Amino acid sequence: MELFDTLDILQQAAPTLLTGLGYTLIFALASMLGGLLIGFPLAIARILPRGVLRWPADLYVSLMRGTPLLVQIFVIYYGLPSVGVSFSPLTAGVLALSLNAGAFLSESLRGAILGVDRGQWAASYSVGLTYTQTLRFIVLPQAVRIAVPAMSNTLISLIKDTSLVSVITVTELMLSTKEIIAVTFRPLPLYLTAAMLYWMLSICFERVQGRLERRLGQPHRRD
Repeated sequence: MELFDTLDILQQAAPTLLTGLGYTLIFALASMLGGLLIGFPLAIARILPRGVLRWPADLYVSLMRGTPLLVQIFVIYYGLPSVGVSFSPLTAGVLALSLNAGAFLSESLRGAILGVDRGQWAASYSVGLTYTQTLRFIVLPQAVRIAVPAMSNTLISLIKDTSLVSVITVTELMLSTKEIIAVTFRPLPLYLTAAMLYWMLSICFERVQGRLERRLGQPHRRD
């Protein structure tokens, strides 16, 4: 009897959970895009020959990687209004996730750029390419291919990290689950269902990662 009750609860909760899952996906993709827009300039700044921009970029990455994401969310949503800067819960959540992801993505991209053979730089200079041209046309395309696995891991982490924005009343999968639990008082099956939905979403992105790696790796395969 209890099993049938649980199945009935899950069936009734399915539309709410799937809606929350949709918001989770939107949050993750929006934050990934924002993180890339932040991470690329940071990665470039951290490898420039001149260190004018390097130390602010290093400081930013150290700060964002060295403090909990939950604290960053609180600072943006609850702290900034005290100095006259306020955001909606949706904007604050995406902003916090983007700023955090940008730091991790910049480290992945920086490592990938440094992983490109230095001979590529020398060869480019020998044919008259400038530093910027070499970086744009020679190094970055190779670095992106190298960085795909690490960047995919960041996206999968973002999917799970979206659960933290529930603390500022953003309706994603975790908050949807909590709201249903508050009515049904059945935490175990609902939390397990939420965990399975997160896992299924992660598996989908793992498949996308695999296809992207194969696609980017085709020009470099040896027959």
